[in-house]
Amino acid sequence: MPPFDLVAPSTPEEAIATLRTRPSGEVRVVAGGTDLLLDVDAGRIHPTTVVSLRRLPWRTLDWNGPALTIGSTLPLRALENDPDVRVRIPGLYQAVKAVGSVALRHRATLGGNLGRSAPASDLIPMLLALEAEVDLLGPDGARALPLDRFVKASRATELGPFELIRSVRIPEARPSAYLWQRVRPANDISQIAVAIAYSPRTNGWTVAVGGVPPRPRLFPEAGAVLGVGAPTPEAIQKAADRATRAVRLVSDRRASEEYRRHLVGTLLARAVRAAAAPEEFHR
Repeated sequence: MPPFDLVAPSTPEEAIATLRTRPSGEVRVVAGGTDLLLDVDAGRIHPTTVVSLRRLPWRTLDWNGPALTIGSTLPLRALENDPDVRVRIPGLYQAVKAVGSVALRHRATLGGNLGRSAPASDLIPMLLALEAEVDLLGPDGARALPLDRFVKASRATELGPFELIRSVRIPEARPSAYLWQRVRPANDISQIAVAIAYSPRTNGWTVAVGGVPPRPRLFPEAGAVLGVGAPTPEAIQKAADRATRAVRLVSDRRASEEYRRHLVGTLLARAVRAAAAPEEFHR
């Protein structure tokens, strides 16, 4: 691995100041490091400085009534092991559990996942369906963006110069489900993924699909078809059909466009039924 300087600030202010004093093309920010260090080792990037956020006081998980705020450097394993998350937002638990292996989830973080914004991220579709907001901190202070605005495209976000991801806020606990299809569960990238969430506040459904170009996206037209409250079997089938037609898909070495299109409808129908009746769903 090429040599680089490792800086581990203990305060957000110190972290931002470090970023401002280093050439932008030569510094990288790391939370868990599960992806960045692989890129360095493979020669895909050549940073002279790596800023680790592990010492910042952002390894937090806070409930405020129905809302959940997750610190950006909290390991995914801690989120996975929280009993309230599993019961109150089951889709988030399922999405976290879909990320790699147990060993990886001990290091990987929510902030790192969002900052990298990989096109086949397991977390972004579910957070989109949960209408999450991203809390950012930079030289000009704090600001919040809906996740749907924060993620622009594959590996491209709305992070401004010297900004850091401080936390992610989910506005309410929701019945939800996350389903994916891949060849080998612990190793492969999902061929397609579907996230479903039901809002007790609006009585409406939100649908998001992952594994689609140029990034995971919401499908409000499918959510609208599901209607208010518990959807009928006919509404579920209609929503699945509409999503299948609307989603943009491609063929690659992992799956054909035709197979992915079939998966969208199948997984959407299963996910809606799972969110509507979680006691009947086992995975």
